[in-house]
Amino acid sequence: MALVDELIAELAPGLEIPANVDKDYAFRGLMAIQEPQKLSVEFYRKQNGYLQEKLHRKGVTCLEDLSPISNQLYLWQGDITTLAVDGIVNAANSQLLGCFVPNHRCIDNAIHCQAGLQLRMACAELMVEQGHLEPTGQAKITLAYNLPSKYVLHTVGPIIQGKPSLEQMRELASCYQSCLELAVERGLTSLAFCCISTGEFHFPNELAAQIAVKTVKDFCHNHPDLKIVFNVFKDEDWEIYKTLI
Repeated sequence: MALVDELIAELAPGLEIPANVDKDYAFRGLMAIQEPQKLSVEFYRKQNGYLQEKLHRKGVTCLEDLSPISNQLYLWQGDITTLAVDGIVNAANSQLLGCFVPNHRCIDNAIHCQAGLQLRMACAELMVEQGHLEPTGQAKITLAYNLPSKYVLHTVGPIIQGKPSLEQMRELASCYQSCLELAVERGLTSLAFCCISTGEFHFPNELAAQIAVKTVKDFCHNHPDLKIVFNVFKDEDWEIYKTLI
């Protein structure tokens, strides 16, 4: 039995995957719907081996492989789950547990699927300790588990309907500021930001980038040793950030 078959069998005993369904796709879907729980040491050993092999096949990009576009700032277009920096930022939802929609194409799902189910459990423990949903504009930090980064910083951006208000602009700036402050507090020297709130949360891309770049530049002025990667996925965001930086 292949390793992915063993993992599927442990998460969903008795589940038969149709012959026309890709097993890797099925396993990622099952990961998304798992409630936070501590699994066996043997499951984690198998899962970690499986995820590390997947990461090896995708390839890892290190900060040293990139060239700064301006002083401490880097611009990189690619899969943030393959980026080896001290910390990557996840655009989370207020539950902070990851995306529960199987194989959803959001960054929250991508990060949790590559990190492994330990990440959902770690987030659940944070939420139990906190006792309430994660407020917009703050930040939490966890280990990154099977990601090549050391840590994941989780922040909840504003959800936009129509034109962003001044308060929502301040909330988005707070997402970046909170992550930056937490990174410095924990001794991180490199941090990669995704485009917070611009996907499923519908913040206009150019305005979001303007807020991100201004907030980061202002912070880095007083923290010259901190290196920041603006990670983009879409060509549109690449052009926006390249112009702004």
